[in-house]
Amino acid sequence: MELKRKKPRVTSSDFTSSFSAEDSLEELQTLATSAGAVVLDKILQSRSAADSATFLGSGKAEELLAAVQAQNANLVIFDQELSPSQQRNLDKMLDARVIDRTQLILDIFARRARTREGQLQVELAQLTYMLPRLTGQGINLSGQAGGIGSKGPGETKLETDRRRIHIRISKIGREIDAVRGSRSIQRKQRQSVPLATIALVGYTNAGKSTLFNKLTNAQVDADARMFATLDPTVRALELPSRRRVLLSDTVGFIRQLPTTVVKAFRATLEEVCEASLLIHVVDFSSPHWQEHARHVEMVLEEIGARDTPRLLVANKVDLCPNSPTPAGSVGISAASGLGIGALRTAMDVALTLDPLANCRFRISSTDGATLGLIHSGARVLSKTYHDEEIVIEAEAPESLRKRLREYIDITE
Repeated sequence: MELKRKKPRVTSSDFTSSFSAEDSLEELQTLATSAGAVVLDKILQSRSAADSATFLGSGKAEELLAAVQAQNANLVIFDQELSPSQQRNLDKMLDARVIDRTQLILDIFARRARTREGQLQVELAQLTYMLPRLTGQGINLSGQAGGIGSKGPGETKLETDRRRIHIRISKIGREIDAVRGSRSIQRKQRQSVPLATIALVGYTNAGKSTLFNKLTNAQVDADARMFATLDPTVRALELPSRRRVLLSDTVGFIRQLPTTVVKAFRATLEEVCEASLLIHVVDFSSPHWQEHARHVEMVLEEIGARDTPRLLVANKVDLCPNSPTPAGSVGISAASGLGIGALRTAMDVALTLDPLANCRFRISSTDGATLGLIHSGARVLSKTYHDEEIVIEAEAPESLRKRLREYIDITE
């Protein structure tokens, strides 16, 4: 269910807005289908302001009730967040379970979380969202039937009292803080050597996981469901310069991403903030890719990654061959492999950590260990032999140049 509002003012000058209320409702349907629902009908209302009691106008509410009864629907999903009182009133009026967009996204997250960290983050987001909705609700949440919007904490003892929920929230917060501390130690260990981290970011279902698999030969789940990837995955990747980096596949963003989700996943999203380079993947075949990109940029700014260097990647260009890609972007098809070589090169150029430079190495012709180190850690441009010496022209990262500084020829 979507209430059509006046379009908000777009403050970002980087991307244009093309998302209508109808498009938002289509996206909600995709989310519902991803969560396992069967969509029977969609209703749209154009209204300047939401009704404080039922969100809808009285006439539209009657129309919705008739549709629910005619199709024997047991669930109604609203595209915008409902207040606790609106949700209670709609539950009674429609005699069907009523949830909103936030609750739907939280349910999908609960189903997709696999690691203990991810499960904790989802539970924290659910508890924070549900806490104000328990007051005066007068129902036993644990006794509800399973289904969309009820997976996770709703199946345990949320109904006992608010005090226990506060205690649980505090405990989860401490556990996530411990995870954050562990990640901080790991980052410091990584930063002791110049091993850069590159993070894939983008709108959900833009093709990040397919690209991650193509670049690293991993087997990350990469299907068409929204939020198919929830728990971050990291793999090593070698760039054309022979520099080794860590590539991270992260959760996809979405329009109206619930604040509770952003806060709960802050420990994971810190990895995005700490990355040396962000690969912003967009589904270039979507007519709304600019709007999707704008929302990703808004979330990146919210989590403190506004100034992190990034590279825009236009994915699925094979589906729209006559459309020019944005200036400065790299056009690829993660599914077919088109443009992957150019992307690797662009990543090499854009990466500022452990910068590359051309240099000349002079080593003994019998020093096989150093020769092998140069070949494995740098891109050799030329190699010549002089008596008992080998002169190698190479493009080498700073870490290798420091390690082999005694072999660098600084003479003209």
